[in-house]
Order: sequence, then C-alpha cells, then structure tokens
Amino acid sequence: MLLRFHRFFPLLFVALWSTGFIGARLGMPHTEPLTFLFVRYVAVIALMWVIAIATKAPWPAHRRDWWHIGIAGLMLHAGYLGGVFVAISLGLPAGVAALVVCLQPLLTAVCAGWLLGETVRVRQWLGLLLGLAGVSLVVANKMGAVFTWQALVACVFALVAITFGTLYQKRCCPAFDWRTGVVAQFIPTALVTGVCAWWFETGRMDFTGEMVFALAWLVLVLSVGAVSLLNWLIRQSSAVNVASLFYLVPPCTALVAWALFGESFSQLALWGMAMVVVGVYLARQ
Repeated sequence: MLLRFHRFFPLLFVALWSTGFIGARLGMPHTEPLTFLFVRYVAVIALMWVIAIATKAPWPAHRRDWWHIGIAGLMLHAGYLGGVFVAISLGLPAGVAALVVCLQPLLTAVCAGWLLGETVRVRQWLGLLLGLAGVSLVVANKMGAVFTWQALVACVFALVAITFGTLYQKRCCPAFDWRTGVVAQFIPTALVTGVCAWWFETGRMDFTGEMVFALAWLVLVLSVGAVSLLNWLIRQSSAVNVASLFYLVPPCTALVAWALFGESFSQLALWGMAMVVVGVYLARQ
C-alpha cells in the first residue's frame, strides 16, 4: 500500500531526517555523544529484531551479505553520526557542521563515476553547485564561534563516512529487507560505538523526561523511519540523486527550528532555501 506513494518518499525522508536536531538538542545536555548513540543503537536493534521476528522477515542469506550490510552500516551510522555528534560536542558550530556535511553531494558526484559507473550530467553539476551555494546562505548566520581542529576533523570524517557508505551500499548491497537489514547495519555499529564510548567517555546518562523523549524520537523517527527510507532510496535511485536530497536538510531544519523553538532566519537564508530547491531539482534526474 505504501509503495503507491513512493514518489513522495524522498520528501518524507528529508522531512524526517531534518528533525534529527530535535533529539540532539534535547538529549545531548544529559549525556555524552557516543554513549547516547550507543544506547540509541541498542534500542533500534531490539525494536527491529522484534518486528522482524513478528513479521517473519527474511534475514540476509549469506555471510557476505551480513558483511557488506554491516560495513555500509558502520560508515552510514557509526562514522557519520559519531563524527557529527563528537564534532558538535567539541564546540563545532551547527552551521559549520551543516556546511561541511553538505559537501557530500559534490563528493558523491566526483566518486560515483569511477566507483559506480554513473554519468553526472552538466545540468546535475550546476544543480549541485547551486545547492551548495544555497546551503551556504542558509547557514551563514550560524557560522560564528571559534572551534578546534579536532572538531573539524571529526566533521570531515563524518562527511567521508556517509559519502562512501552510500556508495558502498549502492555498489555491494543495494537490496535487502528493511527490517532485518537495519538489524544487520546496527549490530556492528553498536559494537564499535560501544567500545569507543567505553574507552573515551564516562558513560554518564541522566534519564530526564527530555532525555527519554529525545531517545525515543531518534530511535523511532530517525533510526527506523528515516533510515529505512534512506535504504529504499539507495536501492531505487542513483547515488547522486540520493546525495542531492541532503542539500534540503539544512533549510528544512531551519524551518523546523523556527516553528518549534522560535529560531529566526534572515532574508538571505530565504534566498538560500530557494536556491537549494532549484539546485536539487536540477541535480535529480
């Protein structure tokens, strides 16, 4: 039934992915980044395992399938989310983080040719450049504050991880069941993140109402809803098409922050949002 509305899945993915900052904003004051992510991953595994058993979903048939799905999950989740959360916890401004991560569509376009054999047309290149310029305008007023090189390195690591995670999944394991595939992605992600949290952090978690809400939001809306849509999009679309959607995340996040938390944005940001929309339209085949 849901597949009848597949043309709206890209917009739904952007809408859900853009709300990730809600969980980060409410949860991060009460815990450390890797500890928070580890608990989130364990909760996702438990929830999706129950769903997979209850619905008799097919599990990956071969050991190599588990291997490929797990590696893709490590890059898409442990690498990307871990890098972004650590970067922000080290003081990297949200605007700088958004701008660095939004280099992903361009990096994907550069690598898609020799890794996937995809042809990126001139129109798509123009759309990608226009989208990046638009994102720069959207986050321009959030670029302040001094940050350390360690924070920037963590964010660049996140950029590389999500780019090559998308390309790896598209090349090596584009099709798998969304229920069992999420479990296969998050098991190695949780193991690596848990080890890093144990090694570098204290494990502090204050289970306040905000903390519980943030965790539930990230598990249900992001890790189940948005990630399942992302896996479907990677299977159905070209890598550049999928990557270009991430240009829409900062404008949508700005709108959500304005609606929920009263955060303002400038007229320059409005022009940037319009440029992003046009850029994504040009970039998507």
